Amino acid sequence: MRYPIFCTVLAGISAALAGIAVAQEAQTEIQNGAQQQTPYQKMTPEQRAAATRTFLGLGAEPDRAAAARGEPLYIQSCAFCHGQQARGATGSSLITSDEVLHDDHGEHLVAFLRKGRPEKGMPAFATMPDDQLRDITEFVHLQVEAIANRGGYHVLNILVGVEEKGRQYVSARCIPCHAPGSFAHIASRFRSPEQLQKGWISPPQSTGPEDRMRAITAAVEMPEGGTIAGRVTEVSDFRITLVDRDGQTHRIDRRPGVKVRMNDPIAAHQQMIMTLANDDMHNVTAYLETLK
Repeated sequence: MRYPIFCTVLAGISAALAGIAVAQEAQTEIQNGAQQQTPYQKMTPEQRAAATRTFLGLGAEPDRAAAARGEPLYIQSCAFCHGQQARGATGSSLITSDEVLHDDHGEHLVAFLRKGRPEKGMPAFATMPDDQLRDITEFVHLQVEAIANRGGYHVLNILVGVEEKGRQYVSARCIPCHAPGSFAHIASRFRSPEQLQKGWISPPQSTGPEDRMRAITAAVEMPEGGTIAGRVTEVSDFRITLVDRDGQTHRIDRRPGVKVRMNDPIAAHQQMIMTLANDDMHNVTAYLETLK
């Protein structure tokens, strides 16, 4: 059976991809028994694709040479209904098709294509040779692979901006909130320009005491008098939980008379994202990459 776990993965594909992203960020070494492998972030796209394939249990790898032969056959005979990349058009998507996902290299699909499903509008390919039908199935499997296996995704060079314009943007938009020295050696804190760009556009929110500069804080005025201030660890319409400077936890019900003043140091970045132009993003990344 092709993709023994993938049927479940497709049902919650966003969760699976999130799991891959976490693995890419957090995994520094991959162990195979006693043999130590290359760290994930230093792998080639081909190695990452293989590691992700193992992680998701994706089964047999498509035959890319056969898929290349099958592409023009698929486009000529199938794309008008199922789309250029098998993701659906006037007909259904093949990416989540049971017939596709339960096949490895055409052992089931060739017979299915030869018979067709005329009662549902799918013609039979009774006169097409088996080798061409297998090539079509490999092309379809490759489209499923492109959706399921993000480990092989290769990020193109993003350092296409103008450094001087990036410096001017930082001086005008960032220095008013950040201390001038906060950008020193910033590029050395990230393993790649892609991570640097992600980091400065949307820095992670701190939920622990290790980084108070990025923690959400609040001052809560109590109706009976007094103010409780500290780092926010939980907040809802009904309750707010703070940890004060002494490490004491305060759980406060947001009842009438309780006034909460929040301070989110990342709020400016969240607002910036709504209006950030592509050129400014590229320029700032190009400038920050020089600060190593």
